[in-house]
Amino acid sequence: MPELPRDLNLPLDGVKVLDLSRLLPGPFCSLLLADLGAEVLKVEDTGMGDYVRWTPPYMGDEDAKERGVASAQFAALNRNKRSIQIDLKHESGKEILLKLVAQHDVVLESFRPGVLDKLGVGYETMKTVNSALVYCAITGYGQDGSFRHRAGHDMNYLGLGGLLALTGAKGGPPVQAAGQIADIGGGAQMAAIAILAALVKKRATGAGANLDVSMTDGALSWLAMPAASALAGDVRHRGDVDLAGRWVCYMPYEAADGWVSCGALEPKFWRSFCEGVGREDLIAKQFELAGSEGWTEIAEVFKSKTRTEWAAFNDERDCCIEPILEIDEALDSELVREREMVMTIDQPGVGAMRQVAPPIVIDGQRPDRSEPAPAFGEHTDDVLAELGYDSEEVAVLRASGAVKGVDTGAHA
Repeated sequence: MPELPRDLNLPLDGVKVLDLSRLLPGPFCSLLLADLGAEVLKVEDTGMGDYVRWTPPYMGDEDAKERGVASAQFAALNRNKRSIQIDLKHESGKEILLKLVAQHDVVLESFRPGVLDKLGVGYETMKTVNSALVYCAITGYGQDGSFRHRAGHDMNYLGLGGLLALTGAKGGPPVQAAGQIADIGGGAQMAAIAILAALVKKRATGAGANLDVSMTDGALSWLAMPAASALAGDVRHRGDVDLAGRWVCYMPYEAADGWVSCGALEPKFWRSFCEGVGREDLIAKQFELAGSEGWTEIAEVFKSKTRTEWAAFNDERDCCIEPILEIDEALDSELVREREMVMTIDQPGVGAMRQVAPPIVIDGQRPDRSEPAPAFGEHTDDVLAELGYDSEEVAVLRASGAVKGVDTGAHA
């Protein structure tokens, strides 16, 4: 099968990324790079591979599940990538990996610190075959320190980084965000930034880099404003953070048929809201606290209109009041349609699949690279051929268990 088509207008065209990660942080990072033109080869083991392949909802019938793309989540995270299955515990598998490292600009992994070293294919070994390699490891707690070997997930990182404790109502329990802030914001996006920075350095100096991205570090950096206050001696707690439940002018309110967000932080916006509802007496109460008498009065005002009526009100008053949409409403909203933030990809064996589009516009255009996610080990034979293995050698590697891949070479 030929390589994925490349668009010279995409800024990362020509950059080759070897992605050994799985689940969410690493694959989301390589998705950002792939959407921008990077050639991403996904290295999966010969067992289950990336676990997200098997996360419901399944796409297609059970036969399709066994042969390739099994879930909508996997398809969304792994478009524009190729897949090879390698057993890194097998000597021939390690040899293949190092041959691939020699041909790639970037290696991305998300194992616990030291796992690849134990296998004999860690950074120092990779560097012997590619001295200019940009190596990026995404972990929960970083490559050093007493926490480096601990298991964890997004909520654990947010808990230890202070963000989870600050989220929610005063006196109530911590509230989990629906989006994975540490995984994506602290891990995937920070890793993408670090990789791009290292590639710029590499272009200027020829030197590679060893990048240590901790999801806990990254999530902590999201607390730029409350952390700055705390370090200056003003420590806040849940429900008492300026932009997270403290001020009546900046919080969600219940409407007649759902919820709306009030972000009238600047005095001009708050005044416009108060005048629009005929409650000039509330202007002076802009920075009263949740639970105050002013908050009770304002909450009653918001219950007097539906979400649609509040949207119309905001069209007239321009005061930062918007409906809080359910996820299905948001995906079908006027804003998302106008911004073309939902794209359709033809996933062979499944059909048309709608996915969230790349969130970046370059020179007035959103990257429209739209190759479907690969079947499990779909490109194993192709990649081995590119490395110089002939068909007999590939057959031997398959028989030994060093590699696997679909027999048809087709998508699921």
